Amino acid sequence: MTDEYNALIDNKTLELVPRPSGINIIRSMWIFAHKENSDGSFARHKARLVGNGKTQHVGVDCGEMFSSVVKPITIHTVLSLALSKAWPIHQLNVKNVFLHGDLKETIYMHQPLGLRDPKHPHHVCLLKKSLYGLKKSPRACYTRFVDYVLTIGFTHIRSDNSVFIYRRRSSLAYILLYVDDIILTASFDVLRQSIMTMLSSEFAMKDLGPLSYFLGIAVTRHSDGLFLSQQKYAAEIIERAGMSSCKSTSTPVVTKPKLSATAGVPYEDLIRYRSLAGALQYLTFTRPNITYAIQQVCLFMHDPKIEHMNVLKRIIRYIQGTLDYGLHLYPSSTSTLVSYTDADWGGCPDTRRSTSGYCMFHGNNLVSWSAKRQSTLSRSSAEAEYRGVANVVLESCWLHNLLLELHCPIQKATLVYCDNISVIYLSGNPVQHQHTKHIEMDIHFVREKVACGQVRICHVLSRYQYIFTMGLPSVLFEDFRDSLSVRRPPAMTASVC
Repeated sequence: MTDEYNALIDNKTLELVPRPSGINIIRSMWIFAHKENSDGSFARHKARLVGNGKTQHVGVDCGEMFSSVVKPITIHTVLSLALSKAWPIHQLNVKNVFLHGDLKETIYMHQPLGLRDPKHPHHVCLLKKSLYGLKKSPRACYTRFVDYVLTIGFTHIRSDNSVFIYRRRSSLAYILLYVDDIILTASFDVLRQSIMTMLSSEFAMKDLGPLSYFLGIAVTRHSDGLFLSQQKYAAEIIERAGMSSCKSTSTPVVTKPKLSATAGVPYEDLIRYRSLAGALQYLTFTRPNITYAIQQVCLFMHDPKIEHMNVLKRIIRYIQGTLDYGLHLYPSSTSTLVSYTDADWGGCPDTRRSTSGYCMFHGNNLVSWSAKRQSTLSRSSAEAEYRGVANVVLESCWLHNLLLELHCPIQKATLVYCDNISVIYLSGNPVQHQHTKHIEMDIHFVREKVACGQVRICHVLSRYQYIFTMGLPSVLFEDFRDSLSVRRPPAMTASVC
């Protein structure tokens, strides 16, 4: 606690001043934690002083709070690029990142418990810089970081505001920012070291070496590529659910019709259901094969039934049997973008809305996937499929722009595969009739991309389709999982990135 408070004083984060009258004064609290290594072993004790931002008032001592973080698809794409180009990938951490942000608002805080100044017991702390717990802290530290990296030659990209690019002739470097965690990759190791030196001169940086553990994801470099795993996080979910000794299942969801929101007896422990379902969503970062199953249980957050909880438990039982599985990335061509999309027409028993899903490959690497219930009712299977195509075309256009800004453009048209012939005819022929008036916007959007040569809609047989819209039998599911590059860790000895 003393070390933390002295660090705040040395960093000029706060100063003691006489207590003003008629001013909102927030409280503070201490957060104690055990810091762990990537393997779960104990590293050190940590005490952090946190401001109680709940008592701040927007427009008085708090302004705009939104702060950008890097998108998962961007992380997958940059890792795929760096791996294919054999670039070094390093991980950095900004020490006490929230203490670097400058505050524009005037904020007063009570002195921390246990460390009240005996000479000025009635003084309060005037915050000069951001502090953990304040509503504005994430935005303030993000702004400070952005302002500095722009001065050393980096530029923002419009596709993702948390990605910064440095380019000088043949030299190229990327910075990916997620609050205080940073991924840095560069075309030359000398350039990477130079950037790290410049960042360390401005911020209290910690070089964590080659990328190995980022946002709870273990990254292992082997002779064939990268292996991304959330085994530790998955084990924590299983333990939280009290199912450490449960039997495993071969699939995360059964093949019977989708669940209803009204059938069954209400589940009493709403907090437990919502907590487990929310935790499972982050597991899809490296486990795209369970995306559909988790999407289904998340539909009933507002009023879960016992049957919904049983489905959630089945997902956990499946994770128990595949605890060491993860996503593989391999060196591959970076000149192609291929997508697969499918829709389950009217599958929801309550609303009769369709579920659409897609996956997108950059070269041979899976970088984006989704399973989502459509927001409107579809009057035909062609309409449901076309809405799914429109969604994946929109995502592919965004990824196309991202790669263009990363100076790795896709010169070929993006291939979008679906198993509905009507969709292919509608996307390429300027025909408009009464059965397609209600999806006119989607039709014109896709046709425009097809006409300009940016997208090609192709047919694929259903047995070769990637299914993100329904449960699959064991044999088909295992093929589906393997085609997504979700497999066991490599048997060979791991090396650093």
